[in-house]
Amino acid sequence: IVRMSPVLLLSLLLSVPEKPKRSALNQLTRLLLRKYNCGVRPVQNWTKPTTIYIDLIIKSVLDVDGQTQKVTTSIWYRQIWNDEFLVWDPEEFDGITEISLSSDAIWVPDVIISEFVDVGKSPVIPYVYVNCSGTVKNYKPIQVVSACHLEIYAFPFDKQNCTLTFRSWLHSVDLALWRPAEEIANDTREFMNDGEWELLSVPSHYWTLNLEDRDYAQIQFNVLIRRRPLLYVVSLLIPSIFFMVVDVTSFYLPPNSGTRITFKTSILLGFTVIRVNLMDEIPATAIKTPLIAVFFAVCMALLVLSLAMSIFVVKLLHYSEKEIKEMSMSACLLDKYGSMDQSFIESAFTSMKTLDDMEQSGGFEFDLSPEPDLFSLTEVSNNDSPLEKILQEVVSLRLYLQEEDNEGSSQSYWVELCLKVDKLLFCVYLLIMLIYVMTLLLLWGVWSSA
Repeated sequence: IVRMSPVLLLSLLLSVPEKPKRSALNQLTRLLLRKYNCGVRPVQNWTKPTTIYIDLIIKSVLDVDGQTQKVTTSIWYRQIWNDEFLVWDPEEFDGITEISLSSDAIWVPDVIISEFVDVGKSPVIPYVYVNCSGTVKNYKPIQVVSACHLEIYAFPFDKQNCTLTFRSWLHSVDLALWRPAEEIANDTREFMNDGEWELLSVPSHYWTLNLEDRDYAQIQFNVLIRRRPLLYVVSLLIPSIFFMVVDVTSFYLPPNSGTRITFKTSILLGFTVIRVNLMDEIPATAIKTPLIAVFFAVCMALLVLSLAMSIFVVKLLHYSEKEIKEMSMSACLLDKYGSMDQSFIESAFTSMKTLDDMEQSGGFEFDLSPEPDLFSLTEVSNNDSPLEKILQEVVSLRLYLQEEDNEGSSQSYWVELCLKVDKLLFCVYLLIMLIYVMTLLLLWGVWSSA
């Protein structure tokens, strides 16, 4: 057996390296989580409910889908509760009063949002803060996709009331507000006001829901938002009103000029193009039709009605001209082959008497014996004298001028009648438009007072 001297043994012991000492934070974390069970509610008395304090700040409204009745909201969410198993004395651990622990390593309340319908793109915050008295703070941003009963009847002047109801799914916990309800309701300093929606307030109230002989505490936040209508007024309402005003003034164009129908067709085409291009701006819903959609549909119907009225008046005018031309052709045929009215017969007899007087005064011989057809005077024969030919031309000219005069007076009367019909249709159109505007104002008043 080799004996070592005490001096050598002491030198060997001094040469062995010392084990590094763990930091106070490391020792505290190991101490707290050594026998911790994250699946058990952290209370000494299991009959005592854990009070969960919640707080929320609305950051922005990202999307409002009227067709699916979904609202995407970005919120800053805070949970605070007391864990009776995460308590220590700061003096024993270098004065540490607060540490961060993994949220997967400790018990976290199962508080959910009842209106939650889809998973949002929320960042993962894997840590929570714990202080020496056992208070746990869980702060995290959440993108909430929730169901909301949207009222878009008054779009784009609508206000929405979307609720966010917080409650525990299984555990026996009690819910409370971390800040006063009035402070939460009026806290809009973090809201992004440069978007489409404006945050009005976030009132809240507490109640208890009894399900299967168990009471579930719930806190409901009512997110009251209002749409900014300026964009839609400028891009939708004002152009439509301009189109309707121009359509009304187009009635002052003369109906017989031929430009009114072209002008009204251009108005209808322009309104249709704007309506199709801005169709995506109006929210779609299967529950209730927005009032602005009814406005556009009736405006389109009024433009079509206005065009139809103008077509009817122009048709009357062209129908009159055609009939007068047919009457003129018939008169010419009658002048040559048919019978004649009483005024022309009297003129023919007057001309015959004039010729008789000329013969008695020493002129040429002319047989004035009555013939069955007095229109033979207008027929030119080879044996007629020059004076007879002149008489025939004069009679034909007088007949032509009389027909032209009758045709002009008939045309003037018919144009005057068509203008009166056009004025009557314009009054009817204004009456329909007035009734339409009054109905819109009435519906708007009913909605505002509801």
